[in-house]
Amino acid sequence: QVQLVESGGGSVQPGGSLRLSCKGFGFTLPYYRVAWFRQAPGKEREGVACIDGSNGRSYHGTPYYIDSVKGRFTISKDDANNTLYLQMDFLKPEDPAIYYCATDLVLNAGYGCRLELRKYDRWGQGTQVTVSS
Repeated sequence: QVQLVESGGGSVQPGGSLRLSCKGFGFTLPYYRVAWFRQAPGKEREGVACIDGSNGRSYHGTPYYIDSVKGRFTISKDDANNTLYLQMDFLKPEDPAIYYCATDLVLNAGYGCRLELRKYDRWGQGTQVTVSS
């Protein structure tokens, strides 16, 4: 059974950092297209970053970010731990939300990724990120 379990949320001051983790169960996460989404109160869920699958050899995926997080957030995968990460630096007051990891269970090494909400059908439970002074 495919499961995604997030952790790492918390509360930080503006300019601070957090690293979110998303461990996969029931599938080999690094080989699949995976993404981070977020949802703030009263707003629609939006894609933040995604990365396509690894090929098990030299290709480990190409990341994609929305403009508002470029240069501040980094998506990465840990093959040994079957885990997806989102390193969030220089957090801003507009970043607070529940952050979710997701996968569409598509094996697509080398074909990029996209942040179309409806394409992702496996979701974690979410982890809360708060930014306040």
